[in-house]
Amino acid sequence: MTFENSPFYKRLEHKKVVYSFGTFYFCDMFFISELNEGIHFDWDKITQVISTIYDVYGNNNVKLAHISNRVNSYSIEPHLWINFNEEFGFIVASAIVSYSEMNYINATIEKRFSKNSIKRCASLEQAIEWVENLREFN
Repeated sequence: MTFENSPFYKRLEHKKVVYSFGTFYFCDMFFISELNEGIHFDWDKITQVISTIYDVYGNNNVKLAHISNRVNSYSIEPHLWINFNEEFGFIVASAIVSYSEMNYINATIEKRFSKNSIKRCASLEQAIEWVENLREFN
């Protein structure tokens, strides 16, 4: 289920940003990504999102969670988590919503490359509830 089709779309205050490669929703403590079918999410695309994150949240010790709502199939290089954490490091935890067995396997691989906590979720609701209750935000 996409964020726009969920009950959270009206409940959570957010800023929607559409890129050529996907749609992102920036909420108070977290942001949600929904990447387009078939794209390859690479470093250039990551830096575009980072620029928007700094515009929305500022760059003074921002701490955010990320929800990857995998409603489409796309590719990402798992080692980019390492590069991202070394370069930026403002994501305290991530939730990956998987709608297929392949997405779940990919999330398991990505989990091995991240120093931060990654929760594999079966629904957007589960991911948002987990993120909202992270001890880093309480």
